[in-house]
Amino acid sequence: MPAKPAPIKKSAKKAAEKEEKPAEPAPVAETAPVEAPPAEAPLVEAAAPVAVEETTPAPEAPAAEGPAEETAPAADAPAEAAPAEPAPVEEPPKAPTPPPPAVPPSAPQGLSVDDVNDSSVTLKWRSPENIGSGLDGYTVEYCKEGSSEWVIANTELVTSNRHVIRGLTTGDMLNIRVVAVNAGGRSEPVVLPQPIPVREVMDRPRIRMPRALRSKYVRHAGEQINLVIPFSGKPKPVISWTKNGQPLDTKKVNVRNSDKDSILFIRKAERDDSGSYEMSVKVDSFEDKTTLIIQIVDLPGPPVSVKLVDSWGFNAALEWTPPKDSGNTEITGYTVQKADKKTGEWFTVLEHFHRLNVTVTDLVMGNVYTFRVFSENMVGRSESATVTKDAARVKKTVPAEVVVPLSVGIVYKPLEYKEHDFSEAPKFTAPLKDRAATVGYTAKLLCAVRGSPKPKIEWLKNQMLLGDDPKFRQINNQGVCSLEIRKPSSFDGGVYTCRAKNALGEATVACKLEVKQVTIQEEKDKK
Repeated sequence: MPAKPAPIKKSAKKAAEKEEKPAEPAPVAETAPVEAPPAEAPLVEAAAPVAVEETTPAPEAPAAEGPAEETAPAADAPAEAAPAEPAPVEEPPKAPTPPPPAVPPSAPQGLSVDDVNDSSVTLKWRSPENIGSGLDGYTVEYCKEGSSEWVIANTELVTSNRHVIRGLTTGDMLNIRVVAVNAGGRSEPVVLPQPIPVREVMDRPRIRMPRALRSKYVRHAGEQINLVIPFSGKPKPVISWTKNGQPLDTKKVNVRNSDKDSILFIRKAERDDSGSYEMSVKVDSFEDKTTLIIQIVDLPGPPVSVKLVDSWGFNAALEWTPPKDSGNTEITGYTVQKADKKTGEWFTVLEHFHRLNVTVTDLVMGNVYTFRVFSENMVGRSESATVTKDAARVKKTVPAEVVVPLSVGIVYKPLEYKEHDFSEAPKFTAPLKDRAATVGYTAKLLCAVRGSPKPKIEWLKNQMLLGDDPKFRQINNQGVCSLEIRKPSSFDGGVYTCRAKNALGEATVACKLEVKQVTIQEEKDKK
């Protein structure tokens, strides 16, 4: 009998359902036994179920019945287990990527000697141009000339770009090199171009006097003095100080020296500390010297004596002599004061007065005055003053113009003065000036006149009096005369005259006024 196609259709429908479900049919095909070639037909039919239904079953179906029926259960089994998702396949762990190989840095740059003495060498250099895998530090090595053994100078890596090799033997000739180090290893060394002798380099001494100390150094008494004077020289120079050619008094002046400077310190300056201080810096047979002049100033003393030379009317003449103690500086002036015997209060008459004599005026009649004088210098005014021994008495005098009746007392009769005559004819102090005006734009003419009594001002145009024409505005303010021409036309041009007259005479001044017409170009009208 012919084989029934029903099992084939079921398997095809089930295969189509499997395609619609999330589970893929691929694993099912793998689990089915693949022993005979006919097993490939259901896979093709399962992949295209619609085509199987429309196609008539082939006569070879009986031969494929057995395997088809056998594969159907195999296809049903994964369909039933579809709700359980297949366990994800774990990929084997990837091997870790090996780190890149460490790269050593390039050689340091610019190796040079910064300083040399009898037992050490100071080196400096710049960082490498390429640090590779980083930079851990530097190794400094040296080798004696004629030897091939390099000695490491630092027990630990040097992180800075400067190093001092200590404990060397004086007179040795050393080849020195520096190597940069990191995880990748050592760099190429940078070597000094020539061997370095281990000995103190001779440097002539030189004093670098600060600019503020090159001139006289002035300080007030009681102030502190702390002067730092730098110098240079190798080997370490010998410093010495003297004052006016004599050694310093260590009880008053302290000196502290270092490798680079010398400090002169005075805790509390006195006048005796003034003088010429000489500093000497000596290296072997070479020597450098400098001189520092210190001046300690103080308040001056009072004038030696003050003398009342004369007194007359409301005036008193004084003279005095300069003080013996000027405060170690020059006297800049004097202060003169007066006091009335009735009140005893001192009032300043003159300050910063430079001469040694003065006449005090405006004294009150009937009073008795005493005077005193202070000295002044750059520090200030003297603490005390010198007082006149004699007192100035301003007597009560009666002028000749005063009539004294015996019964009434003193009656003042004022003097008669002739009044000055200030009358003056008019005179123009600022004349009129020629000018040009534009048609339609107000113009103004100005001039100035003086005279006493006050002169009368008149304006004329072409010798014709303007009068009260409203077109013209005439103003006279404190002798400044102005004529304002409102919106002039071309007919307002001409010669304008200002005339000033009073009882003593008259004066005139004239100018020419030109009124111009504004012309407009046709091209501008077109635009």
